[in-house]
Formats: sequence, C-alpha cells, structure tokens
Amino acid sequence: MPTSDLLPPWRVLLRGAREREGRSPQSRWLQLATVAADGTPRVRTLVFRGWAGATDLDLLTDGRSAKPAELARQAAVEICWLLPKARCQFRLRGSLQTLPPDQQQRERERHWQALTPGGRALWGWPAPGMPLDRDAPFPADILENAPVPEHFQLLRIALEQVELLELSGHPHRRRRWRQAADWEEEALNP
Repeated sequence: MPTSDLLPPWRVLLRGAREREGRSPQSRWLQLATVAADGTPRVRTLVFRGWAGATDLDLLTDGRSAKPAELARQAAVEICWLLPKARCQFRLRGSLQTLPPDQQQRERERHWQALTPGGRALWGWPAPGMPLDRDAPFPADILENAPVPEHFQLLRIALEQVELLELSGHPHRRRRWRQAADWEEEALNP
C-alpha cells in the first residue's frame, strides 16, 4: 500500500505545499501558541523536526524556556504553518504527548544526533529570556559526541484537528479535518 494511502488527506496536502516552498528554510518554520500561567496567549516560531507516525509531529525546545512549564499546565496547543509560496495556511490543533521515559530519551538522542553542530550549539547558549551576560559563552557548534543536555526537550504534538486555508483564488478555500470524524474533509467558509 503506498504511503499516501496510510496518511490522513491533509498530510498529503501539507507535503505538497511544503514541496512548493522548495529548499527555503522557512518551509520548516511554524508558530506554536500556548497559554501562559496568567492565562494570556504566547506565540513562538519553532522548527518542524519531523513526523512520529501519521498525525504526531515533533518540535524541539529549550527546557529552560517558559514553553515546558506552560505545556505542563495546559497541554493543548495550536500551530499555524504559513507556506507563502504555496499561498496556504495550515492550522493544527492538538496536545502535547507524554512519552514513556525510555522512549522520550531515545527520541531526544535521535533528534540530537540529527542536528548539525551549529543546530546543537543553541543548547549550549545561556538560558533563554534571562538578562544578557556579554561575557557568557555562545558556542558556534557542539559536536555530535557531546552528551544530550537535560534542557534539550522534545515536544511531540498529537494532532486532533487540522484546517487548511488556501489563499489563492476567489473566494479563498477553507477545509477542516478532525480525528474524531476519521479525518473526513469538511468544507468551511473562508
């Protein structure tokens, strides 16, 4: 059976939209919305790190940032993935998965090894959001044999709903798929 037959229909559309972006690094950038302790929204840009199955996506974060604490209080998230060349926006709704500790460690190590030395270097920098210490080290790279830092965290998001807003044509086209409805497509007003 072809891989596309095993994927929900929105995955095939997302893959096609990302392919239209070409080799642009922006095709991997998405915005993650969480809820802060005071109930206000927070949005950040993260890098898509891959799929874990048909409907779970992987992101990485620094455990010293506010995201992990926010997700511990409220695991529900929304992700906005704008693909400008494809002229579309995917809105992905889901929640943070809690993996068994041994699986979490294996997945962290796998993602750590997949990073470039420059990509690993970000986790060698001082804690994000703290006052800048101009004398603190900001390494340019970390070799693959370096141990995985404790604050290198995997965020695996289990998706429950996906909307696609296609921004070309008149009127724009909007569709939704929900896991609870076996990912059946539903047309919406744009």
